[in-house]
Amino acid sequence: MSIAGASDLSWPDERTLALSIVVNVEEGAEMSVAEGDKRPEPVDELGVAVSVPIRNYVNESNYQYGIRAGGPRVFRLLEKHGVKATVTAAALSLERASDITRMIVDAGHEVCSHGWRWVHQFSFDEDRERDFIEKAASSIEGTCGVRPAGWLSRYLHTPQTRRLLVEAGFTYHMDDLSDDVPRWEDVEMADGSTRQLVCVPYAIDSNDMKFWTSPSLTPQAWLDYACNTFDCLLTESREDGPRMMSLGLHLRIIGRPGRIWALEEFLKHATAAEGVWITTRKSIADRFAETVPGTE
Repeated sequence: MSIAGASDLSWPDERTLALSIVVNVEEGAEMSVAEGDKRPEPVDELGVAVSVPIRNYVNESNYQYGIRAGGPRVFRLLEKHGVKATVTAAALSLERASDITRMIVDAGHEVCSHGWRWVHQFSFDEDRERDFIEKAASSIEGTCGVRPAGWLSRYLHTPQTRRLLVEAGFTYHMDDLSDDVPRWEDVEMADGSTRQLVCVPYAIDSNDMKFWTSPSLTPQAWLDYACNTFDCLLTESREDGPRMMSLGLHLRIIGRPGRIWALEEFLKHATAAEGVWITTRKSIADRFAETVPGTE
């Protein structure tokens, strides 16, 4: 891992804070016995996990809410405020939700790979994980017209994930929660050489999944936390150097009628501030690579 030269980092036009809105699209790619999985996806909002191999039709419909109702709300709101987001998508979700995929592509959002399906890859052997990564990238390129540059695992990854991402042509990953700025990571390749991959850290403390986890946040509490995070990082960025903020969203969570207002209030707050670069993670990774020397 290398952070040499991080003091060279700067954002365009003398802006000091990079804000990354991340929209996770997982609906339709979750675990289901219909897909050959051993159990259905947990009912996260109720804290219920069914351990027997039966199909949970009601929970599948809860996920589909994100595609049918939540997604259009979220993407209309981003368009209203002129915000370009990074969409971390399970590739199969985009294949199955053509209307949502068109919204994403037409609006010019970046699509980052969130796997072929929204399943755990930590138990995969190397060949299976390599196929999983390539299948996801090829699928997204087919549905969106551009091969993804970035990767986000579902929570857990393997010791070889970074190397497989480099082999597949990815330029950044976001499987990390350890900082408020990007960094270079050294990746040992199969031939013993070292390559570098940009790490663009993510954040789960401000993620809208906090509506579901105990103790769960109300929309107002989530909004307060997100705005406080933004304000703190903006102040630090003006005093101590560039910072980055991540705000993670889900169609089936923030896209609900009782929560969407909180996202709009945050966007109003963020877009009114001076010195903020609201952009995609690829743009952040590209800017980092341009301004901070690597060691390759």
